Amino acid sequence: MDAELIQKLQAMIDESSNIVFFGGAGVSTESGIPDFRSQDGLYAQKWSYPPETIISASFFYAEPKEFYRFYREKLIIDGVEPNAAHKKLAELEAAGKLKAVVTQNIDGLHQAAGSKTVYELHGSTLRNYCTKCRKFYPVEFISQSASSKDTLPHCTECGGLVKPDVVLYEEGLDDKVIDGAINAISKADMLIIGGTSLVVYPAAGLIRYFTGKHLVLINKSETQADKNAELVIHDSIGEVFSQIHV
Repeated sequence: MDAELIQKLQAMIDESSNIVFFGGAGVSTESGIPDFRSQDGLYAQKWSYPPETIISASFFYAEPKEFYRFYREKLIIDGVEPNAAHKKLAELEAAGKLKAVVTQNIDGLHQAAGSKTVYELHGSTLRNYCTKCRKFYPVEFISQSASSKDTLPHCTECGGLVKPDVVLYEEGLDDKVIDGAINAISKADMLIIGGTSLVVYPAAGLIRYFTGKHLVLINKSETQADKNAELVIHDSIGEVFSQIHV
């Protein structure tokens, strides 16, 4: 790893007081969670239907059993822990330097590491709700219902089908989450983009609201935003953050 690049990143962090982190799947893969688009990601694996079809809103309602068969096996991940990137971001927030995390991930690892202000653009597998009465359920409810007679999670109050609080294909992002993310990014003096290829929209489009001083991009591969960044580091985000001092 280039020590000079780390020194530049450290200097930018040291002089900044309103940092926002915008992250994607690459942040979680280092905790052992597979991404969707890599060669070994979910999209490269074979199911009865393409994964893009299975995790769509129309498929959820039309074929809920097949949806949950895929969802339980591939999207509910047990035993994962926050990595160095998650932990360093939480430290930066505790120190008053980082103001928000904007994430495309649905695993809740930022909160598990201690981050408080997290805008989850695509929702979270840790939250689930009844499609009829809106009662909320924890992720354990989804896992436990796999042993029920029809394997589907039904509300204990009204019997409605319980749905993960994640943004499926064909669904729009939550307006309040979007507004919060835009507000945080637009006020930031430093935006660190990490672990994302910036190909998923509308999420990736949020970075255009940044007008601050330092734009940093940390990703193993090149992205469309590299040319606009003040500092680009093509390396493991966990390894990069592990060398940063708060």
